[in-house]
Amino acid sequence: MSDSSPARPAVPVLDVWCELQCPDCRGALDDLRALRARYGDRLEVRLRHFPLEKHKHSFAAAQAAEEALEQGRGWPYVEAVLGRVEELDRGGESFLVEVARELGMDAEEFDTALIDGRHILIVDADQAEGKAIGVTGTPTYVIGGERLDGGKSQEGLRERVEEIADRLLAEG
Repeated sequence: MSDSSPARPAVPVLDVWCELQCPDCRGALDDLRALRARYGDRLEVRLRHFPLEKHKHSFAAAQAAEEALEQGRGWPYVEAVLGRVEELDRGGESFLVEVARELGMDAEEFDTALIDGRHILIVDADQAEGKAIGVTGTPTYVIGGERLDGGKSQEGLRERVEEIADRLLAEG
């Protein structure tokens, strides 16, 4: 598909390897909000899926996040689910559909997407790419070719991401 609009200058990309049932990822929410507020469209923040086997609803949650993205509400959905990981632990897929309903999305389409698995390939591809580049836990950030592990500690990570983003923007 060709796009005839004028080419936008390339913006730095921050890949956030995340798992929606992960308390550490919930802890990273404030940093992600701050980064998105500071940079706006000068930094592309991309959610990348890295569901962990120890969390039984994480794979479904990753698929639900993809459905939310398709319905145009990716980040609000991700933030809503991450803010309530305990409820996801208890409620599983029905909780994921309920959050979609609360946010005014097509909850029936969410339910169908989780049943038919239309987003499985995206989640699998993200997970495989994450493993290939050395992601072992969540959250992990990748920007400018540098991998920053937030699973061990969030301490100083936002500042480090900002340093790299500022450098990339200055070079850009």
